[in-house]
Amino acid sequence: SNQKGGVGKTTTAVNLAAALALKGMRVLVIDLDPQGNASTALGVPHQTGTLSSYEVMMGEASIAEAVRPSTEHPNLLCLPATIDLAGAEIDLVNAENPRRILAEALSRYLIQNPQDYVFIDSPPSLGLLTVNALVAATEVMVPIQCEYYALEGVTQLISNIERIKQALNPSLVISSILLTMYDSRTKLSSDVAAEVKNSFPNQTLKAVIPRSVRISEAPSFGQTAIKYDAKNAGSLAYQEAAIELAQRGV
Repeated sequence: SNQKGGVGKTTTAVNLAAALALKGMRVLVIDLDPQGNASTALGVPHQTGTLSSYEVMMGEASIAEAVRPSTEHPNLLCLPATIDLAGAEIDLVNAENPRRILAEALSRYLIQNPQDYVFIDSPPSLGLLTVNALVAATEVMVPIQCEYYALEGVTQLISNIERIKQALNPSLVISSILLTMYDSRTKLSSDVAAEVKNSFPNQTLKAVIPRSVRISEAPSFGQTAIKYDAKNAGSLAYQEAAIELAQRGV
């Protein structure tokens, strides 16, 4: 999660998921962003009419009914998102317990279909969809791009997560921060990286994701960067981040 757009949330979710699946983990990606970019990158259809996270949020389908295998790897599943999800916040106004819908649906799914990892790709806002993601999750990963204003909004995000922790999800923690779009040629990237590490020494992953054209190109081919070009510096960095995450969880 990050309320700021364009920081690499979706790219991070799908590439970490793919890297862990390649290592033999069972991984589910829940696309909770109406743009459906995670679904695209994982090669999962998400045109209007597809059973998706919208139907799950509306109580019209279970996750088991809507989930689809990714073309990336047999171990990787995706709950796709369609544009219908854009109207979910309005449609859910009168729902019972609207902030816990995803948590309850996911809990039911995992009883029958245990996974090693579940990644929830949330939209860049703190609306009802993101709140559902934070209530359903046990950990938050915050991607921060190595650019000016990077830390702006992170303080607000931490404050909002604290509110959700107190009111709705006591087990929620910010477990990891991932530096993205790092450009080794600029002093700015180095300064931002140093500032983030100083502010969050325990949460910041050692792996840093560099700026990479190959990472940007991959979704247009319906692939993650790891499948599109496994030896690219960005792909290797995501694989390092995935190993670090797995080691932290041991």
